[in-house]
Amino acid sequence: MTTKEETLALWRKQEEAVRAKLAPPGVATMADLKAGSGMDFLQKIWDGLLPSVPIGQTMDFIPVEGEPGRIVFQGTPDKRHYNPLGSVHGGYFCTLLDSAVGCAVHSVLPQGMGYTTLELKVNLVRALTEKTGPVRAEGRVVQVGKQVGIAEGRIIDAEGRLYAHATTTCLVFPLP
Repeated sequence: MTTKEETLALWRKQEEAVRAKLAPPGVATMADLKAGSGMDFLQKIWDGLLPSVPIGQTMDFIPVEGEPGRIVFQGTPDKRHYNPLGSVHGGYFCTLLDSAVGCAVHSVLPQGMGYTTLELKVNLVRALTEKTGPVRAEGRVVQVGKQVGIAEGRIIDAEGRLYAHATTTCLVFPLP
């Protein structure tokens, strides 16, 4: 059984390795999007061959694991993310989960296909604060068809406690 401290050490090591490879934030070109499958595109971002995603810098989270149909982002919320009541704003949960579930859908799309979120349903289970430490949002594909993709996600801490869960419906379309 892994302790919280062992899990946190592993998470921090993974985060360091990813951050060392990420390129500065920016926006990929349409040619970059069309050059390969969704997973190929995501892997190029993670390998630093394409710009990292600006929202990740704004909200302080990064991708730490990925395979077709499953993507994990890690973030460490702090007071910059607080609402007036002294806990992390719901928008942080939503942004982190939207990234995880959306990228999970993207990761299984073939070359020439894109997606956009049509609906995101998020249930907040417990508050996040700066004392929580790093959290992970894992997105998993439920089903992806020719026009619609469905995925689910969860935010957990290093002890496996659930903070939020989500489902998404994405529109799948040919890239212009």
